[in-house]
Amino acid sequence: MSRPDRLGMQDASFLYIENESSHMHIASVAIFDGPPPHADEVEAMISSKLHHVPRYRQVVRFVPLDLGSPVWCDDPHFNLGYHVRHTALPSPGSEDQLQTLVGRVMSQKLDRSKPLWELWVVEGLEEDRWAILSKTHHCMVDGVAGTDLMTTLMDDAPDTQHPAPARFRAADLPSPVGLLTGAIRDGLSSPVAAVRAIRGALAAPRRFVEQLGDLGEGLATFTSFGSDGAESSLNGPISPHRRWCWADSELADIKKIRSIHGGTVNDVVLAIITRGFRDLLRKRGEPVKDRFVRTLVPVSIRKEDERGSYNNRVSAMFAELPVGIADPVERLSSIHLQMRDLKEHHQAVAAETLTSISGFAPPMLLALGARIFSGLEQHAVQTVTTNVPGPQRQLYAAGRPMRAAYPYVPLAGSVRIGIAIFSYAGHLTYGITGDYDGAPDIQVLADGIEEGIRELLATV
Repeated sequence: MSRPDRLGMQDASFLYIENESSHMHIASVAIFDGPPPHADEVEAMISSKLHHVPRYRQVVRFVPLDLGSPVWCDDPHFNLGYHVRHTALPSPGSEDQLQTLVGRVMSQKLDRSKPLWELWVVEGLEEDRWAILSKTHHCMVDGVAGTDLMTTLMDDAPDTQHPAPARFRAADLPSPVGLLTGAIRDGLSSPVAAVRAIRGALAAPRRFVEQLGDLGEGLATFTSFGSDGAESSLNGPISPHRRWCWADSELADIKKIRSIHGGTVNDVVLAIITRGFRDLLRKRGEPVKDRFVRTLVPVSIRKEDERGSYNNRVSAMFAELPVGIADPVERLSSIHLQMRDLKEHHQAVAAETLTSISGFAPPMLLALGARIFSGLEQHAVQTVTTNVPGPQRQLYAAGRPMRAAYPYVPLAGSVRIGIAIFSYAGHLTYGITGDYDGAPDIQVLADGIEEGIRELLATV
């Protein structure tokens, strides 16, 4: 029996915090031109590439009593037909109908007894188009790894051939006793790894002192987030059900705004999202003067040599979106200065360190803590905004060109709205997830984002 892969603690945390209201899967919706392919064409494309993505044929097995991190094991009953699904929109097949379908599919948890992914082929989209909804549990991939996964499963040319795959032979599933003894064995090796890390630090003391300094600066920036922000309808209990919509922009327009007003592409994106939240709060009759919306901003710490590894390699920063500022240029300048300050004070470094420290805690304690945290209501963070760079080259599926891709970010805790940003072939898209009951008006946010782009372009 081959030795199964053990999940890292960051990967496992997305399993631990999942509950009946917080479903921790991420997704993308890719839209294609032309007639929809036959089921056999899509399955041939996916099956020819499964050897590049072993996680797609593996299941998660938990160690008894949470005495170790869960492990990935080959699924002896893997069936591609279960994961690749087909559906169709009712006529006329509008984009609103597609968004409603995505919200419903994303309201359902993935079956943990099977590999944690689904791929839905959606026929009947207006203007002779169709779509692929790719749904993957967050324990498998972060945003950057998800982009790598998309480029792996899609084709680079319309006439790509898909050879028959080699026969898959699953390794035997470990027994509960085997899972327990493996966890004990790996647990005994953890102190050895810690000693090696300390020796490595002492061998390069100057660099070690610099890292400690970066950590101290970063931790200092977290002190302001210990208190809750202003009461807002953006926080509150969430249901299992989701709404989803999107906004569009051109990457060239974002770069044009950046070239005139300075900052980064991400600064401009956060500024126009701020306009969206400003419109949303005003539409709800909530005051915005001197207010901010605090957002968690995931930051990829994936190194270049880690591309192609399907796991989670993210840290985080916390930014305050100044919804009280009416002038769009002033709003952008405020965000630019804030983000520059956070980067200079190494907040993401501190967040990464705190996350990595958890790897030395007992998995049972981490599992318990994550489950307790996921049930708490908090007002310190109102939303999440994650920006993932995608491929800038044309991709294909079953010979059809992919015209656009829209991301989906999950909700957890008491955060009722999340935004994912994705770039592909010169387009920048915004996927907005809302709690079905607590955020029925997320289209106002989407419209505000697109208006935020127009008002900044007007200043150019």
